[in-house]
Amino acid sequence: MLETKKRFDWQSLLQEGAYRQFPEAAEKPVIGISANYDDATCKIGAYYYKKVVEAGGTPLLIPPVADQQVIINTLQRVDGILLSGGGDFNPLYAGEEPSTLLHGINRERDLPELLLTRLAYNRQIPMLGICRGIQTLAMALGGRVAQDLSLAPRPQGMATMVKHSQDADREEPTHRVTLVRDSILHTLYGQEQIAVNSFHHQSVADAGKRFRVTATAADGIVEAIESVEYKSIVGVQWHPECMDSGLPLFEWLVGEARQFREAHRLHDQLLTLDTHCDTPMFFPKGVDIGRRDDRILVDLHKMTEGRLDATIMVAYLPQPKIGETFSEKVEFPVTGPTEYADLIFDKIEQMVAANKHYLSIARTPSDLYKDKRQGRKSIMLGIENGLALGGNLDTLKHFKQRGVVYITLCHNGDNDICDSARGCNTHQGVSRFGQQVIREMNRLGMLVDMSHAGEKSFYDALDISCRPIVCSHSSARALCDHPRNLTDEQMRALAAKGGVAQTTLYPGFLIKAGEATILDVIAHLEHAIDVMGIDHVGIGTDFDGDGGVRGMADASELIQFTRMLLARRYHPKDIQKIWGANFLRVMSEVQAV
Repeated sequence: MLETKKRFDWQSLLQEGAYRQFPEAAEKPVIGISANYDDATCKIGAYYYKKVVEAGGTPLLIPPVADQQVIINTLQRVDGILLSGGGDFNPLYAGEEPSTLLHGINRERDLPELLLTRLAYNRQIPMLGICRGIQTLAMALGGRVAQDLSLAPRPQGMATMVKHSQDADREEPTHRVTLVRDSILHTLYGQEQIAVNSFHHQSVADAGKRFRVTATAADGIVEAIESVEYKSIVGVQWHPECMDSGLPLFEWLVGEARQFREAHRLHDQLLTLDTHCDTPMFFPKGVDIGRRDDRILVDLHKMTEGRLDATIMVAYLPQPKIGETFSEKVEFPVTGPTEYADLIFDKIEQMVAANKHYLSIARTPSDLYKDKRQGRKSIMLGIENGLALGGNLDTLKHFKQRGVVYITLCHNGDNDICDSARGCNTHQGVSRFGQQVIREMNRLGMLVDMSHAGEKSFYDALDISCRPIVCSHSSARALCDHPRNLTDEQMRALAAKGGVAQTTLYPGFLIKAGEATILDVIAHLEHAIDVMGIDHVGIGTDFDGDGGVRGMADASELIQFTRMLLARRYHPKDIQKIWGANFLRVMSEVQAV
C-alpha cells in the first residue's frame, strides 16, 4: 500500500528531484526524431527515443508537416536530427516511375522529410538516418535509391544475395557488414566487420557526391554512408536502435549535437567577420544577396545559416593589360574604374535597403557590434585594386565618405600605385603616387591592404604607413609556394607593425595539387599563429572570387570552422580574435584619426 502511494505521489517526486537543485536539470542536446505516420496517427517506435535518452540526449518528436515555416522554426530549436525508418518514398520525387517491385509509399512523410533534411543540411545540423532515414539522406542530397534490392547495383560477379528482411526478432543480428577503415563507423566500433539486423527491401543505389559509402553487406548492398564535406551526417541501413551494440551511433549523434550547440552558443557571444568577399562580381548576372541563390556563395540566407555576422564585400576591378581599356574588362557600361566602383556600391546599398530589417551597411567596428545587438547582418565596403582611384588622390576622400574601409592597392598586374605579386616590377615596389595614396589613406583612416602586392611593395608599404596595414586574404608561402602568399619573414614584419594577415580559402593558395579542404585552411591558420601570434590572424574567405574549399564551401558552412576550432581546444577568446577581433582592432586604430 505504501509503495503504491509513493508511486503515484508525483508532486513528491518533483520535490525530491527537480525542485531540490538548480538548474533543475543538466543541459542535454535536443534530438529531433522524424515521426512515422500510419492509420491516421503520428507515432514513433519506443526504441528510437529510448536510445536517444540512453545516449544522453533529449528526444523531441517532429511530426510530418510540410509547412516550411514550421520546419524552419523546429530546426531553430534542435541540436541534432534522427531520421527514422518506415515505408517507401514515392519514386516521383526522384523523377522515376514506380517499379512493379515497389512496396507501399507514405505520402504523409515524403515531402516533409525531404524538406526537413535539406534545410537541416543547410544549417549544418548533425543527422543520423536509419533504414528509411539513409534513403531520405540520399533522396534529399543528390543520391539515388533503388526501389527494390534486386534493382540495386552490385560489384560485377557478386550474385549472392543476403537476406535483408529477417524473420528473427529486431534485437537479433542476422548478417555482417564490412566497415571502411577510416570511417566514423570504424572509429566507433574499432573493427572491420560488425553484425547487424536487417529490415528493408530498398537500398541506396548511388550515395551522390556529398557522401561516400562506408559499409557494405556481403552482396555489395550499401549499408552505410557518411558525409565527405566534414559535416556530421551518417546514414545506416540497419536498425541500431533495437540492438545493444547500436548505442555508440546514438552517442555519436548526441556528442555531435552537443558540439553543434556549443558552437552556436559561442556565435551568440562573438562577432564573426569575413574580411574579403567578391560576391559583387556576380551582380551582372542579376543576383540579389537578399535571396538564396546557388550561383553565389554569400547571401543573407547563407550568412544566417553559417552564423556569419559580417562580411567585407569588395568592388573588384580587373587590371587591364597593355592595349586594353577598363571598359572592355567589365560587363556594366561604365566610362572608367571610379564609376564602376560606385556602381557596385550603389547596387549593394540598394540590396541592403530592400532588407533593412535584417541587413545594414557598417562603416566602423561600433556599427558592427550595434548591428549584432539588433539582430542584423552587416556589409562593409572594400575596394580590390586601387585602380578605382583613377589616378586621382582626391577620389580617396570620396570613397571614404561612401564608407569604404579598405583598399587593396593592386590586383593581378602592376598599376599606378604599386607592383603586384603577379606583375612586372614596373615601379620597383610602391610608386611615388602610391606613397601619396598610402599617406592619404592614413590621414583619412582607411586600411591599407597589401594582399596581391609584390614583396617589395609590401615592405615599402610597411615603411611608408604610419598605421598598421593588413593582408585581407593571404595564406602562408611556407605551406604553399605561391607569390600571392606571405613568407614567414613578411608575416613577422607585419605583426611587428601591429598588422594582421587573414588566411584565405582560395584553393590554389592552400595546396599545390589535389583538392583543398577545411583541414588545409586550419593548417595555414595555425602556421600563421605559430609565426605571428594569435593576435595577428583571421579569415578572409575570398568567397565568389574562387575561394571556398570542401568543408568551407560557402558562408553557410562557416560554423563548421568554429566547430573545428573548438574540437582543437581553442579558447573562446582566441576564436573571437580569429573571427574578426584582431582585424577590428587594427581598423579601430586606423580609424582613430
